[in-house]
Amino acid sequence: MTQLTAGDTAPAFTLADADGNRVSLADYAGRNVVVYFYPKAATPGCTTEACDFRDNLASLASAGYAVVGVSADPVEDLRAFADAERLTFPLASDADHAVADAYGTWGPKTRNGRTFDGVHRSTFVIDTDALVRAAYYDVEAQGHVAALRESLVSV
Repeated sequence: MTQLTAGDTAPAFTLADADGNRVSLADYAGRNVVVYFYPKAATPGCTTEACDFRDNLASLASAGYAVVGVSADPVEDLRAFADAERLTFPLASDADHAVADAYGTWGPKTRNGRTFDGVHRSTFVIDTDALVRAAYYDVEAQGHVAALRESLVSV
């Protein structure tokens, strides 16, 4: 798993969102965007993180940042998740995990003594020129958005 670092060009992507529309990094050209990867829609940690982004969306927007969530879930699961949690930012389906691979967020994980490949909860701050300004790997769901907001002052 090769990880991105500050200064790297953010890998381009175009994925289907929860409504079946295309969402692309190119859609945010000239804007700052936070792209976060989460393991599985509607699980406790991912719900906590998504709701934190939802609840802080206005403050992130006022600071000049859009938000896009990415998981390997199918579009139907993303739609149900977005509806259930009233999520108003794009959730993108990376079903073949190609984008997660490109961002270095797909790899071995161990849970309950079982090892498997999956998405590592990670967040990327991408600037107006599509450069990674910050990369946070294996973040905790609880409190991550608050820490991210604080760090954006210095990014």
